Amino acid sequence: MAVKIRLARGGAKKKPVYRVVVADERFPRDGRFIEALGQYNPRLEASLVDFKEDRALEWLQKGAQPTDTVRRLLRLSGVWAKFKGSPAA
Repeated sequence: MAVKIRLARGGAKKKPVYRVVVADERFPRDGRFIEALGQYNPRLEASLVDFKEDRALEWLQKGAQPTDTVRRLLRLSGVWAKFKGSPAA
């Protein structure tokens, strides 16, 4: 089972709000997921990026692969630097 950390879209038409979720890559984008790690709202002036850092680090250490967009968000929030600096990685 390949596990991905990716975005799941929510919100109204033309007003997206995304949840950062851990899901099996075979599941649909907005379908079943294993765990919700945070949220991302690109519509705010300073885009809201909110993560459960400890859970995100744990999933990354277990081998979950973030999508390109989620990797960029992890870099913005500082979680990616903590992951790359960890001795297990």
